[in-house]
Amino acid sequence: MPFATTHTVALNGALGHLIDVQADVSPGQVNVTMVGRADAALREGQERIRMAIVNSDLRWPATKRITLLLSPADLPKSGTHFDLAMAVAVLAADGQLEHEHVDPRPAVFVGELTLSGGLRPAMGVLPMVLAAAERGIDVVYVPEPQQEEARLVPGMEVYGVRSLAQVVALLRHELPPNAPPVAPTSGSQLLTWRGEERLDELDLADLHGLVDTKYALEVAAAGGHPLLLSGPKGAGKTSIAERLPTILPDLTPEESLELTAVHSLAGTLDPAAGLLVRPPFAAPHHDASKASIVGGGQGQVRPGEISRAHCGVLFMDEFPLFRSDVIEALRQPLESGDITIARREESVRLPARGLLVLAANPCPCGNFALDPKANRCNCADPVRRAYQAKVSGPIADRIDITRHVRGARGAQRDKFRPPESSAVVRERVAAARERQRERFADCSWRLNSQIPSPRLKDAWPIVGAAGQLIDNETYRGRLSARGAVRVARLAWTIADLDSVRSGRDVLPGASHVDTALRLRAGEPLEMRVVEDRAG
Repeated sequence: MPFATTHTVALNGALGHLIDVQADVSPGQVNVTMVGRADAALREGQERIRMAIVNSDLRWPATKRITLLLSPADLPKSGTHFDLAMAVAVLAADGQLEHEHVDPRPAVFVGELTLSGGLRPAMGVLPMVLAAAERGIDVVYVPEPQQEEARLVPGMEVYGVRSLAQVVALLRHELPPNAPPVAPTSGSQLLTWRGEERLDELDLADLHGLVDTKYALEVAAAGGHPLLLSGPKGAGKTSIAERLPTILPDLTPEESLELTAVHSLAGTLDPAAGLLVRPPFAAPHHDASKASIVGGGQGQVRPGEISRAHCGVLFMDEFPLFRSDVIEALRQPLESGDITIARREESVRLPARGLLVLAANPCPCGNFALDPKANRCNCADPVRRAYQAKVSGPIADRIDITRHVRGARGAQRDKFRPPESSAVVRERVAAARERQRERFADCSWRLNSQIPSPRLKDAWPIVGAAGQLIDNETYRGRLSARGAVRVARLAWTIADLDSVRSGRDVLPGASHVDTALRLRAGEPLEMRVVEDRAG
């Protein structure tokens, strides 16, 4: 048969599009033509598949005209993982797969070919297999090292193969020939120590005092609210932020699949570890580029740190030292929970619903204090104002909680009750999040911080004296319209935590709004209220 169709998947960010790879092998001027908006790396694939077919003891139709169409033709396509699908299509169109036992079921083929006919892994196998499953295809051929990754999608029949010859044999229901093992991707974990294990040993009980800051941390974790920690160097900002993942509950199955797909796309997934079940923690250095934070890169768009921290924590220490373009790029994910990367004719949207934690010193040297007796700052006033301006304006308006951290010292620590462990706080956070999931069961969002403003006002309004408090602050100019919405979301989270402690339903009241206003403005909390709510 001179014509055949196979299937593969093109990725647009974390979104997969099923691609029909059609091959026509017919008499005519000897040539290979590829159409369908393929990039340079994909076009080079015609040479790879030719040599792979020849070196696999299969026949390359050297006297025929070969036309390859990647459909839909108007969708830009990039990457080298199209090789296997194109090679199988050419062989089928040339009649080399005509066999009474050839598998007739539609299948997706993913993998880059070497000149010897071997396979190389491709990044983003998990979102590719998810896209295939959504289109009703339940058979997939992938490079052997990514077999376990593809099997993370329920109901898929996955074949992990090493070479083109093995794929042809499996399609014919023949015994696959031996082939050298496939080398894993360069993104696989080659080092046994990366520093993540250090965070597993941290606990909230390690920190003495800081009761109001710990309470703010609990509220941020329960509702997914962005948090800003300011204070002099050595106050404990980094220690607090690093312990935030310890009070976050395990990911839901939906969140786990989303996060694993993002890490698969980034090439940082260890398939042997299975689905990611714990919230990630990312802490990029302040000299990181915009592409490394928000995503981008040459060729196929790769997720940045903000997407790899999806459903987890993105900690940006020394925030004012980050580049201005990085700081401004945070506006969209803080508002919508995703990040859009646009270049030329390509626009890619990636998930970015992580919990953002910013930390900042009061000045470049970190020694400034309002108390003249404690102030040891040598920075000039213009320098200090420019430094502080980095965390003001539109970005500050999108931060729900601000805490000025002053570490407990000496005898101050003895005034507080024994600190709670992360496990105890995590139980309350998990229960509060479960209340939110039940409340938003029929919605596209999961946490209070993600409620769209119109729905918040219509379905979950804050009324009475509590609503009047928000209106008064808005009227006085202390709250913007965006700030009023964020205070209302905070009040709902505080009420959810109170419901967990009391064991009964609690709606946001005046005390919850008052606490939310103080958390947002960075004002001191009433310690009696905080200690009661902090258990």
